[in-house]
Amino acid sequence: MLRLVLTGILAALFFSSTFVLNRAMSLEGGHWLWTASLRYMWMLVLLCIWLAVTGRGRLGIKALHLYLRHWLFWTIAGSVGFGVFYALISFSASYAPGWVVAATWQLTILATPVVLLLFGRRVSFRAVLFTFIVFAGVLLINIEQATAVPLRDVLLGALPVLGAAFAYPLGNQMVWEARIAVHEHDVPYLRRLLPTIDHPAMDDAICRVLLLTLGSIPLWIVLLVWLSPPMPGAGQLLMTLLVALFSGVAATSLFLGARHMAGSPSELAAVDCTQAMEVVFTLAGEALLLGGTLPGFMGWAGIVLTLLGLVLYLQMQKI
Repeated sequence: MLRLVLTGILAALFFSSTFVLNRAMSLEGGHWLWTASLRYMWMLVLLCIWLAVTGRGRLGIKALHLYLRHWLFWTIAGSVGFGVFYALISFSASYAPGWVVAATWQLTILATPVVLLLFGRRVSFRAVLFTFIVFAGVLLINIEQATAVPLRDVLLGALPVLGAAFAYPLGNQMVWEARIAVHEHDVPYLRRLLPTIDHPAMDDAICRVLLLTLGSIPLWIVLLVWLSPPMPGAGQLLMTLLVALFSGVAATSLFLGARHMAGSPSELAAVDCTQAMEVVFTLAGEALLLGGTLPGFMGWAGIVLTLLGLVLYLQMQKI
């Protein structure tokens, strides 16, 4: 359990680059759709290169065959878990500082138990209680910082993230369920909707990210044709490459790897809970790189509550 939590926190550190760099791109006038879609285009290239240089090119080819075999499943899972999630996150960065997006994104902590219920899973009462402790800490951070931001920007920056908070765990949980043999699941509609995928690529975090990335490509193509945004500049190309490397490849692989090592719904919720640390890392990143201010008393109290929730998770599992 300790390994899962530490891996999740490391993923949160890399994930925080998304909020800082997305805000930087929006301040420079970059369109949110290029911010979102270019990340996954870069990821596709980086993932293929990584598989090739690590001697797993053959496994990557098998993953491609797996995508073609279950193309509808991967397109839905990728479009929801990667596409809808990141399109909404990138849109929000056009209207709110990174800390607003990062803080609101922590609603995924509360969304995860709901998603687990949709899949017939259960999370213990104590696990749910600890997620509320973490969320209370995030809320204190949000309240303190929102006093300096216009309400319109807060709403336009925060409301889309509500959808993203549900889309990301929903897409990831679809993959988790398919990997553990849904045909034995107690929920009848899952047996009809989700395939059972027993394949070596499902045990490799990079391959799972590759499959979800491939699944998101159709959505990006549709959105680009529909909205026809102005072409991105060199700065946006570079920063989306950095986001793809730090957040898309490193963070996502770490996070999905931790999630797939989880052996129970409570452990899954604990891994998702570690993403609350993104708020702390984003605040620090904005303060250092974008001239943002550090939190005051209420903000630091929120950070303490967030860390307390993580510690209680560890104690619950009796490490």
